[in-house]
Amino acid sequence: MGCCHGGVAFPVAAFVSFPLPLPAPRCKPLSVQPLVRLAQARAQACALALACCAVPPGAPAQEPAPPTPLTPSTPSTAPVPPDLRTTPRLQEKIPQALQPQLPVFVQGDRISGQTDLHTLVEGDAALRRGDTVIRADQLDYRRPEDLARARGRVRLNRAGNLYEGQTLQLQVETFQGFFDDVRYRFLATQAHGTATRVDFLDRDRSVVHNATYTTCERRDLASQPDWLLRAATLHIDDAQQVGSADDAVLEFKGWPLLPIPHISFPLSDKRKSGLLPPTVGLDRRDGLSYSQPYYWNIAPNRDATLNAALMTERGASLGLEWRYLEPSYQGQINTDLMPYDRLRQRSRWSLSGQHQGRWDTGIGALGLSLGLYRVSDDNYWRDFSRVATSLRQRLLPADAVLSWARNDMSATLRTLQWQTLQDVTAPIVPPYDRMPQLQWRYAPTRLGGGLDASLELDATRFEAARALTGQPNANRSYALAQISRPFLAPQGFITPRLQWHATRYQFDAPLVDGARTASRALPTFSLDSGLVFERGAAYLGRNFLQTLEPRAFYTYTPYRDQSRLPVYDTAANDFNFATVYTENAFGGNDRLADNHLLTLGLSTRLLAPDTGAEAARLGIAQRLRFSDQKVTLPGDPQVSERLSDLLLGAGISWTPGWGLDSTVQYNPKTRRSIRTTLGAHYSPGSYRTVSAAYRLQRGTSEQIDVGWQWPLNDLWGDKGLNLGPGRGQGGGRWYSVGRLNYSLHDRRLVDTVAGLEYDGCCWIGRVLIERLQSGLTSANARLLFQIEFLGLSRLSLGASPLDSFKQNVPGYRNLREQMTTPSRFSNYD
Repeated sequence: MGCCHGGVAFPVAAFVSFPLPLPAPRCKPLSVQPLVRLAQARAQACALALACCAVPPGAPAQEPAPPTPLTPSTPSTAPVPPDLRTTPRLQEKIPQALQPQLPVFVQGDRISGQTDLHTLVEGDAALRRGDTVIRADQLDYRRPEDLARARGRVRLNRAGNLYEGQTLQLQVETFQGFFDDVRYRFLATQAHGTATRVDFLDRDRSVVHNATYTTCERRDLASQPDWLLRAATLHIDDAQQVGSADDAVLEFKGWPLLPIPHISFPLSDKRKSGLLPPTVGLDRRDGLSYSQPYYWNIAPNRDATLNAALMTERGASLGLEWRYLEPSYQGQINTDLMPYDRLRQRSRWSLSGQHQGRWDTGIGALGLSLGLYRVSDDNYWRDFSRVATSLRQRLLPADAVLSWARNDMSATLRTLQWQTLQDVTAPIVPPYDRMPQLQWRYAPTRLGGGLDASLELDATRFEAARALTGQPNANRSYALAQISRPFLAPQGFITPRLQWHATRYQFDAPLVDGARTASRALPTFSLDSGLVFERGAAYLGRNFLQTLEPRAFYTYTPYRDQSRLPVYDTAANDFNFATVYTENAFGGNDRLADNHLLTLGLSTRLLAPDTGAEAARLGIAQRLRFSDQKVTLPGDPQVSERLSDLLLGAGISWTPGWGLDSTVQYNPKTRRSIRTTLGAHYSPGSYRTVSAAYRLQRGTSEQIDVGWQWPLNDLWGDKGLNLGPGRGQGGGRWYSVGRLNYSLHDRRLVDTVAGLEYDGCCWIGRVLIERLQSGLTSANARLLFQIEFLGLSRLSLGASPLDSFKQNVPGYRNLREQMTTPSRFSNYD
């Protein structure tokens, strides 16, 4: 029996809707889909066949509209269909308050039962409510209990998570019930397995009995996955996005690898509390070491990681990392304690912390920035090579900055104190502490006539050990005022600027000439100007917008003798394209160079006419000095050369895959480069990157640095698949990863990081040989190994090779990294 519709036969009683929770009338009013809406004048027999049925209004599992009653009509008049409402919204997660209101839809080849009490669907049966879909050969639904029983080729889709088996009993709304002899697959991780039974406790929690768990896909029915977790029970918590296994065994390549009494693993990238993978290491300094971290997810905006370690040659240590994030402030604290280190026969510790905060008040915006780095002794940087890079330095700051800003004014109060880790073979002079520094700045933004002006006042107390610095401590104050008038136009610019810098010192001890105070006041005038010419050009078959940009910068500062003034925060500026167009040759406020010079420069660029992207850049600059520079740092000679070294720069990014950047400081008199930096990179696609750099400092150092990540399968013609970032290039592929830093001056490798990665599709193996220089005569070498079971955990021997790759290899990209969260609509049923 069928219902005619435009000459095509449709099965009768194919779709039934049960709106909840309102009690239904004995015979449901008619509601039709857009397809049925076209049949307004069809035979009355077709309407009568559908009279006890209803169809979903708009998109299923969204906000359903109640059915519209039929307009009364005489028996000879066809019923008028209701107006339908659709919604464009597909909600990723249906709100909890809406779920009880969602209707139940059933369909199949044959439907029988009693309205609003019991429905039996046979043959290609399906039940849908919200994000839950049940398909089976036979489905029995009892509405008062909201209970569905399904038999024969049962398939359950719950928000993209799939379960397949033979027998299911489920309360649809509360999602309570059980499923026997199940095959399952989770959407977020694509993990799958089998179980004798799954108990659904609610919409978010379930218990899987006698389960297997893996992210490996079978190549055929006879093959076994590369890794498999067998567990007596699995506990799945979709709300927390975490799973746990009890009485489990981890198998790899068919061999039992590790018995696991209890393990928890992520079902997404969401944070969770629990034990993290341990790390086992072996080296000459520590002996055999074992490190076990524990992650504590305190709150959505707070977490902590505790790390207990045992080293057979040195002793035990305990570390803590605590992070917090609030609307107005954030930060983290790291600490590590070793009660007794047999290597140095003493206790060892480290402490580091960062804090950033900002508050809007009635008197302006307040900011607080804290940075603290401290260790127990001078040898810490040498003995603990696995700590954070910030603690492996020989100069460790403790910095606190309180700032205020309102309208055109700002103020800063700062204290800065250094811990200097001395080495008897290479001692260093410690920098000065600022105890404290107070700075006030006024920069009006609404000056008339296009003027730009600012005023800066600063008072700083400098303290350090005089026996090491050879200078007295002092209070230094200065005032810096500047006014300029920029003239800007599309074809160029010109900016005259006038500065006035006044400084006063008060020393704790007399200088060589017996003075306890000193002062200095100097004006500076500068004139910066440039032009921009443009034209269309074509090179190598490509069209460009080519620019020609000449620039001239003139500056004059009169001479004042500053040779008797100590140096507290001042150093010579690096000679490059960023500093060649500045008024002062020094950074800081203890020296003002008596510059009388003109800097001339010329640059040209090739720009893509449609996007403005820079394809090439060439530049040249040189200083012309009109008088000697007599103001220098202690021990440096006067600058008498009328022509400075020549700066040459070039950058090429002809295609997105490769680029070149170089800077050369060339001496015209000696016809030799004083300093050369040349860098290039080639990245034609994901997981294919090569970078190289050459650095020359004449008479000091000369180094070559090469880094790479490249599939070795390319060597035998296997180019892999373009699966996109974070997905690798297909299983069964080898990758070479590394970075080499070679000193041509010393003829030896300074740093070596060389390793291999193997993508087994559902697991990744990594091995790394690492040797990093930790001093002038010392280096730390280690062999690292790691196997990552995707969707489960990582096991490491030594430290993590993945962390070393990320820190040392430019452009390295993890083979597996979740870029987006899977949507339930990507597995929509």
